[in-house]
Amino acid sequence: MTANPYAPRADVELTHPEWTRSATIYQINQRHFTPEGTFRAAEAHLPRLRDLGVDIVWLMPVHPIGEQNRKGVLGSPYAVKDYLAVNPEFGTLDDLRHFVATAHDLGLHVILDWVANHTAWDNPLVTEHPDWYARDWKGDFRPTPWWDWDDIIDLDYGNEDLRRYMTEAMAYW
Repeated sequence: MTANPYAPRADVELTHPEWTRSATIYQINQRHFTPEGTFRAAEAHLPRLRDLGVDIVWLMPVHPIGEQNRKGVLGSPYAVKDYLAVNPEFGTLDDLRHFVATAHDLGLHVILDWVANHTAWDNPLVTEHPDWYARDWKGDFRPTPWWDWDDIIDLDYGNEDLRRYMTEAMAYW
C-alpha cells in the first residue's frame, strides 16, 4: 500500500540548495514597482536588479483579487479570487511567463508569493467546496482573526481534498 502524500505528517524535512544561503531576495509589488504596474513594465528593470546583486525576485501574489468585502478600491493581493489565473491588472499569463523567462535568462530566480492560509470571500471554492473552509462555533465561515482582514476567510487544512487541490494548484505554477 502506498502512503497518502496528502496525509498530515508530524514533521517535514526541508533542504535548501547551498547557493540560497547567501542569496539576495528582492520583493516586487507589481502595482507600485513601475508606473504601469505590469509584468512587462517590471521586466525592463530585471537587468538593473541583477546588477544590484539580486539573486531572487519575489513577486507579491499574482492572482485576481476578490471583490466581495474588498479593502478600498484596489483590494488586497492576499484576497485570492482564483489560484489558477493571473490578475489582469498585471498583464496576462503569457506576460508573466515572459517575465519569468527573462529573469531566468539573466540568471535570476523567481518566487511567487503563495497565499495558502485563506481566500477571498468570492473565490469559487467558497461555493464549490464550502467544506474546505474553517467555521466558527455557529457554523459560519471564519474570517482570519486579525484586525483589518475582513476581506478573507480561512481555509481548513484538516480536509484532505483541500490539501490535494492546493498542492496541484501550486504545481501548476
